[in-house]
Parts: sequence; C-alpha cells; structure tokens
Amino acid sequence: MSSRERVLEAIDGTPGAPVPCCFMMFRALSDRCQDEYEFATRQMELGLDTRVRLDDLPVRFSPEVSVHESVTAGDPPVVTRVYETPAGSLAVSVKQIEGWPFGDHLPLFSDFIIPRAVQFPVSAPEHLPALRHLLTPPGDDDVRAFLAEGNRRKRFADDRRLLLAGGWRGERSVPGEDENLVGTNFGTVSVVDTLMWLCGGTQPLLWAYDEPDFLRELIGILEEWNRSRLEVHLEAGVDIVFRRAWYEGTDFWSPPLYRELILPTVRRDVELAHEAGARYAYIITTGMMPVADLILEAGVDAVVGIDPGQGKGTTLQDVRDSLGGKVGLWGGVSGPLAVEEGTEGEVRAAVEEAVSVLGDTGRFILSPVDNVRADTERSWRNVRVFVDTWRSLTRASS
Repeated sequence: MSSRERVLEAIDGTPGAPVPCCFMMFRALSDRCQDEYEFATRQMELGLDTRVRLDDLPVRFSPEVSVHESVTAGDPPVVTRVYETPAGSLAVSVKQIEGWPFGDHLPLFSDFIIPRAVQFPVSAPEHLPALRHLLTPPGDDDVRAFLAEGNRRKRFADDRRLLLAGGWRGERSVPGEDENLVGTNFGTVSVVDTLMWLCGGTQPLLWAYDEPDFLRELIGILEEWNRSRLEVHLEAGVDIVFRRAWYEGTDFWSPPLYRELILPTVRRDVELAHEAGARYAYIITTGMMPVADLILEAGVDAVVGIDPGQGKGTTLQDVRDSLGGKVGLWGGVSGPLAVEEGTEGEVRAAVEEAVSVLGDTGRFILSPVDNVRADTERSWRNVRVFVDTWRSLTRASS
C-alpha cells in the first residue's frame, strides 16, 4: 500500500486501515531543505507518510494601490503600513515589542500582528470598498505559473505515490516570495483567520452583536476572495485541501455564532472540494468540542490538530467519544510539549496513548500538533523515538 493510499484510507475510514504518520508541520526539517522536493524526500527517508504541498498563490493588489511603510521612534518603536486605494486608505500599525520577527516590515497577514497592533486596517463599514482593492482574484499570469508548478509537483507526487495537498502550505514564506505573505502560515482557505488578521481577535466578536450586517458583508468578501484561490488549487488536481480554522473555535465564537457565520462558509467550500474529487481537511486545535456536531454537519473529511496537551477540552477520549469513526482525526501528540520538551519516555508514552485511544477508530493519522520547530538535539532524538514507536506499534497490529 502506498503512502497516499494509507492516508486516504485513514481519512475515509476503511475498516482495518493501518495508522499512517504524516506530520502536520515540520519546521525543524523544512528549514534545512532548499525546496519542497527535498523536504518531501527527506521525510520519506525518515519513513513518514509524506504529502507534497503546493505553495500559496501570491497576494496581489489592484494596480492602483500604493503601499507606504514607516517607523515611528519610541519605546517601543511603531511600524505603520498604509494602503492607498481608489476607495480610500487603510492603515495598520504595530508595536515592535519583543518577538516581532519582521524588522521594519509589516506583512498584510500574520499572527504576530494581532497581539501587537495599535491599529488594524479594517475597523468600520466604510473600509470595505478599499479592502476589495487589496483582495483581488488571482491574475492570469499567477494562475498559469501556479498550475505549471502544480503539474510538476503532481508528477513528483504520483511517481512516489504521495498525497498532493493544497490550501495550506504550513511553513512561512521566505523573503522575496511575496512581501505581503512574509512570515505567514497563510493558506488559501482561511476565511475567519484572515478576518482576525485584518481586524483583531476581539472586534469581530463585538460586531456579531452590534453590527451583524457589517460582519456578514466582511465575511462574504473574505469568502469570495478565498474561493477564487481555492478554485485554482482544485484545478491543480490536489487530493486534499486544508482550511485554517485556528480562530474558528469556541475560544472565540459561541456555537450559535459558529452556526450562523462560519458553518455556511465551511459547507460551501466542502461542496466545492468534493465536486472536484478532493478531500477537505479542517485545522482546529482547541475549542472544537462544543461545535463538533456542526463540523460534522459541514461534511469535512478530516479534523486536523488533535492536541491533548494544549487544546481546550480535547483529551483523546473526549475526541474519540465525539468524533471517533465519524471523520478522519489527524494529530494525537503535542509537538511542543512532547517532542520538543519531553523525555524519550514521555514521547513513547504519548505515541502509544494516541494510537491506543484513536488508532482502532479506523480513521486516525498520527502527527505532532501543530509543529516541530525546535532544531535541537533533544527534538531530533525525540522525532526518532516518535517514528520508531509508531513503526513498532504499526508492525504489532499488522
């Protein structure tokens, strides 16, 4: 059985399917690789079930848009980026406090913006016409280049019988690729995550009650834009697309708001992916349990990011009771707590527990959640323990 077949069978729920091991993200390894082809090859050499990822499409503004960046001295300094559009200007400012990784640059999207923002670019209905000038559909040249590279990656994946994945690359863009995405684990399908990057983590929740029409219109703009990009990924013939949903859980939204505002966007994307013959994966690591039934209602094929260590209410048994056997489950072990910081014994025990609790559902893919970032001796030793433990458990059950 090929790696691609193992992962798809685990997603679809084939009875008796073996537990594959496919890392969600593996920053410690990807930073050592020059491109996606080397990254996939080195994962295969480790014995992992590997996916070949498509890159993000570039983010292009309307030709009439001009961008100006400046830094205001202070303690701390403040970086400001202004977008001048035919429909008005949008401005975003952040404090350069500890941990800001971009120097005097300020990308359009980044998790680093939210806790440091002095001003977000979208804060009122009158900003929406200008926003439309920033969120333009992919241009013909970008689509042609994307599909050409997509064809190369599809041939590479087919030759090695690997999964071809789109919608979410899972690693940062590098300087020079796209100045609007530098520093971003962006992803084509990221409606509510994009909302939070543009507006902050608090204001959209207040708009849901105070200005619901504005919020619905804003989400509609983001969904339309993401849809235009998702369609290109599906045209490339991917086996699976991923939706970023880290900001879609009940750490932020109540179940009624999820049903009203988020569920319809997920359902429409799922339908589009299924029409193209692709599976649809939903990345959410915390706050999922109160909306588990709604996630199932949307028709997603896999819930990615099952983290028993850092998630809220996501013990393996709770996840099994609510979702086990009903949808593919991807994760099972905390990357930071177990692989990066744990002992070999703790890693071994975490893998054994994940496979024991979720493995016999027939719909489980083992992975550290979300990432293995630390390029340290301990981290690499624990990666080897992680993989060796999975192999021994898989052999024992076969």
